Parts: sequence; structure tokens; C-alpha cells
Amino acid sequence: MPARSLPNGTGFGSGLAGIILPGRRQFRNPLGPSEAEVRANVAGEASANAALARVASGSQVEVEEHDIPLDLTAAAFFDVDNTMVQGASIIHFARGLAARKYLKSSDLVDFAWKQVKFRVTGKESSEDVASGREKALSFVAGRSTAELARLGEEIYDEVVADKIWPGTRALAQMHLDAGQQVWLVTATPVELAQVIAQRLGLTGALGTVAESMDGRFTGRLVGDILHGLGKAHAVRALAVREGLDLRRCTAYSDSHNDVPMLSLVGTAVAINPDTDLRELAKNRGWEIRDFRTGRKAAKIGVPTALLLGAVGGALAAVVARRREHAV
Repeated sequence: MPARSLPNGTGFGSGLAGIILPGRRQFRNPLGPSEAEVRANVAGEASANAALARVASGSQVEVEEHDIPLDLTAAAFFDVDNTMVQGASIIHFARGLAARKYLKSSDLVDFAWKQVKFRVTGKESSEDVASGREKALSFVAGRSTAELARLGEEIYDEVVADKIWPGTRALAQMHLDAGQQVWLVTATPVELAQVIAQRLGLTGALGTVAESMDGRFTGRLVGDILHGLGKAHAVRALAVREGLDLRRCTAYSDSHNDVPMLSLVGTAVAINPDTDLRELAKNRGWEIRDFRTGRKAAKIGVPTALLLGAVGGALAAVVARRREHAV
């Protein structure tokens, strides 16, 4: 079986890829990893491959060192949604795509509603995850990887740039000033995550990898969405390749779902944490930083604000499109 081609042009070994090919009968040791764990592992390896290939190709921006001595064995890993970026980055990008008529307004509202449910309950519905994955893959299927990267750059400048948390950005700069690598780690497609990293002057990004052939997306994922265990696998794979000492590394996140990644490094920091992560951080003695305003508001206050912001953004896109048609 030939190796799969990733969006960055690197090949993916057929051994693990064969485990997840649709329609193939599965045989595994019942005491071994579950299918979900295998997909998470594959997603992490693919993400690390894509990230390092991007840096090696020179596509990622060169970080100015200003004669700062490099700290070669330490790095910082930042989650994106609600950690580096206010709200969900995929919704911000979806708004930009809807404004360009790449997505239907109904799809945007659906994306927003599922994000709201996740933020309110702290749990993801398997049906919601599967539905969101299928819609995203159907959108990119057949499109060029270069087109998605170009759209990502445009939408970042128009929408996402103003959503960066200044406090988190300052923390990332602190690591850069110490000569350390700084990586984003997110479920967002790697092409879009790399745009955010490039615009912020970071080392690179680990994100969800969609399979591509000859520079066009096939409509399939390599492994799965980079989430939970997948993020931890990606960080570990990157650390091995870069010679990082995870005990000297730092990870930042807002979500309890990122505990595998936070537990992997020597220093974990909860940024704008959800309820479960806040409690865990207190129990484990992890540092907590909250850049949100009105943090002491009633518990329902934050989810309500998220609801209004997400759905409001979707409705704004609908109105904008209707105005375009009216002109």
C-alpha cells in the first residue's frame, strides 16, 4: 500500500494508516488500545509530521531571536480556543467562509449551536462530533490545500486578529524571549492553525490533519480530529523529534479535555478554565490565570454570553449575505 500524502506533502506510513481505512475488517488484541485510541495516536503523529514539515520547508515565519540564547530542550504548548483566541477559532473561520459563500448560513448556525452546547455542558456529543467532522470534510473535499491556507490568512486578518487574548499572547512572548519554541495545539485544521501561529510569530502549530493527494483534499482525516489524547500524542511525538525534555516544557489550556496534554509536561497552566479544569488545577496545584472579565458572575452568565456571541455572529453573517443579494 502506498503512503498517504499529507497536506504538507509528507508521506504517512501505511502500517498505522491501514488500521483506520474504512471498509477494512478490524482485528486487534482486546487488551490493546481501542480504535479511538489508535485514531488519536495516528492523528498525533500526523500532526507532528505536518508541523515539522512546515517549519523545515521554511513556510513558517522565522522568529526573530534578537541575540537571545536558544533553550533547546524547553518549549511551550498553547491550546487555541478560549486559551489563545476568544471563543472557538473554527466558528470565526466559518463566519468568514459564510461571508464568502463557501458555507451556508444554516451550517454556520449549526456549528455555533454545537459549540455552545459543548461550552455549557463541558461534554461533547458523539453525534455532534461526527456531524461536524462530516460537514467540515465535505466542505474541503476536492479543494486545494493552498486555497484553504489563503482563505485562512484573509479570515485571520479580518476576524481572528482582534480575538487574541492579550494576556495569553504575552505569555507566549515570554517563552519566545526565553529562547524557547512555542507551539499551538488545536483541533482546528492544521492549515488554519499554522496561519494563527505565523501571524503571532510562533514556532508552529499542531492541528487536525486532513488527507490530501496531489495538493487537494480527499475528504478524509488522517486518524481523527486532534483532540484529548490526540493532542498529548502530538506533543509527545514533536518532543521526540525536537529533542525536548517534557519535564521542562509548559502547556496552557482552558479545557478539562486537555488534561492528557497538561499532565504530560512539567508545568501546566489553566487559562480561562472551565469548571472541571479549575477544580482539577486547584487539586494539583497548577497555576490558574483568567483573562475574562466578570469572572465572578453567576455560572449561567458565561454560557449565555457564549450563546449570544456565537449565534449573534452567525446571524450577522446571514444579514450581511442578504444585504449583498439586495444590492
